[in-house]
Amino acid sequence: MNSANAIYDVLLPVPLPGSFDYFGDPGVIAPNGLVEVPFGKRQLTGLVLAEKTGTTLAHDKIKSIIEPAPLPALDKSFTQFLLWSAHYNMTPPGMMLKMALMGTKLPKLPKNAPETAPPVAHHHTPQLTSQQQDAAAILRTSFAEKQPQPVLLDGVTGSGKTEVYCEAIAACLGAGKQALVLMPEIALTTAMLERFAARFGAQPTVWHSDLKDRQRRINWWAIAKGGAKLIVGARSALFLPYASLGLIVVDEEHEAAYKQEEGVIYHARDMAVARAHHAKIPVILASATPSLESHVNAESGRYRRVVLPDRFGGATMPAIRLIDMRTENLPKTKWLSAPLLDALHQTLAAGEQAMLFLNRRGYAPLTLCRTCGHRLQCPQCSAWFVTHMRTSKLQCHHCGYTTPQPPACPACQTKDHFASCGPGVERIAEEVKTLLPHARSAIMSSDILDSPQAIAGILDQVHGRKLDILIGTQIMAKGYHFPEMTLVGVVDADLGLSGGDPRAAERCYQLLQQVSGRSGRAAKAGRVFLQTYQPQHPVMQALASGRRAEFIAAELNERQTYALPPFRRLAAIILSGANAAEVDQTAAFIVRSAPQDEKLRLLGPAPAPLAMLRGKHRRRLLLIAAKELNLQALLHGWLGAIKIPSAVKLQIDIDPYSFY
Repeated sequence: MNSANAIYDVLLPVPLPGSFDYFGDPGVIAPNGLVEVPFGKRQLTGLVLAEKTGTTLAHDKIKSIIEPAPLPALDKSFTQFLLWSAHYNMTPPGMMLKMALMGTKLPKLPKNAPETAPPVAHHHTPQLTSQQQDAAAILRTSFAEKQPQPVLLDGVTGSGKTEVYCEAIAACLGAGKQALVLMPEIALTTAMLERFAARFGAQPTVWHSDLKDRQRRINWWAIAKGGAKLIVGARSALFLPYASLGLIVVDEEHEAAYKQEEGVIYHARDMAVARAHHAKIPVILASATPSLESHVNAESGRYRRVVLPDRFGGATMPAIRLIDMRTENLPKTKWLSAPLLDALHQTLAAGEQAMLFLNRRGYAPLTLCRTCGHRLQCPQCSAWFVTHMRTSKLQCHHCGYTTPQPPACPACQTKDHFASCGPGVERIAEEVKTLLPHARSAIMSSDILDSPQAIAGILDQVHGRKLDILIGTQIMAKGYHFPEMTLVGVVDADLGLSGGDPRAAERCYQLLQQVSGRSGRAAKAGRVFLQTYQPQHPVMQALASGRRAEFIAAELNERQTYALPPFRRLAAIILSGANAAEVDQTAAFIVRSAPQDEKLRLLGPAPAPLAMLRGKHRRRLLLIAAKELNLQALLHGWLGAIKIPSAVKLQIDIDPYSFY
């Protein structure tokens, strides 16, 4: 060992707490650099955190860094962000680094990787309205601030939010920096790429899970070396090692899809705000229906709110009508009311397009035996099978298990006596073909359109006027501009109101407002029909009246009354294992060991709504804490002192968004 070698603290992309000591040459190794190191029998890529002044390890136990990795040192703020996000989300910091590196080793750059054309800040600058110009001017001022304040871009559907934040992207590109636009779903990414390419003269660099491995490695290197200037990606794009990140945009910031709920658990919107804070760069949160958390942050002055109250080009918001399904007396196998059918006929007769929305995939959500009432259920999960006529399969939408429908009931052995209960989008499409046989219709659902190319294909059909009626789930509910779409019919507006989710009313309002916004976005006025069995519900009344402020005020009052976010903090503790008794015993011990604090409330343990998932029994505890409590420190001290059996998995979800 060279006596000039120093000891370095190196973070490795492994699911272990802390970092590791390695010798290295101080003339070559520097903090925030990536290095190749031996780890057991493997060679891994690590991130140098700092040079150490001492160590508790014997020097003969310390291995040496093999060599620096072929990349410049990472931005110091990125290292700080990785460590901060690991602490906040209570996950090993090495797992955050693993996300940044696409694995445990630096990905190899494929041979003959094509060069991409750089975007041009002012390739095609559209004419903005005075409202849009004022909003864009405010966004551009953020670049002059030493610690830019997060901006909430709050604009009604069709107000041109994208064009406004594109002005901020142009300012970022003009300064030679990289701009990242986060999208909640791949389906939205597909539609936005064309808009960005037209605006900036080149295709953005894309990052999402559907990329082929070679393209992912090409894009990773372009991002890490700074060749990629405009990046459009899903939530994981936030954790890539950008060479010179200058702006983050979170489009549809209210979307629950930004919450990663397996593996490394985090909320990409909140982490985007944190990354921008560490890097001292602007972050824009854009939405027509902002989350209550962002609304409160804007009201308190933590965020700057920029409002676009009107639709672009003189278009007006659609008229929303509630259809009380209690008075419709539909047959048991029909789902479209007479008023909605009349509206469909009128729309098609006028040569316009319609959308039917039902946030439920497949043909039917439940299949049961008519003889004994047995419900066909997934053998690995406590969930009913969903019938898919297109594939002639029963499928569990939680674990992916599929099977043909059995010839006889597993309980009573009666043959061919099953009933499909309730509608999915396939069943609505079947009804449309029966009642409107000449209408050209198609389904837009994630299980049918399973690639960006398939999504682009159906969008082309809509824009090319080759479809009259689009039938689908939430993937078609936001971000799309269909000029001839003048009618939106929501088949089951109450669907999102059931269950124990404290955000149910907020999320239902957001989704229905977003899907309503697909109607009447151009010169022709739009109409929306909401089929509901709860027309007096505050969500339905707020949508029909257009009184968003009243709904927000009422919802916030209820959250405050019941001590829920954004006035309190939540943390979920999820235990799972193959042995139900062992899971229950562990949960009970955790409760007995809980800290006593008047600012703390513990609910549970209770079986999760999905009490069995992928063959594992699941129990949940929910911690409700005052905002001033250091929740992470409390959980570390409490759970760190408990020995969890190896057969039981413990997960912590900070700021949970779903409660399945």
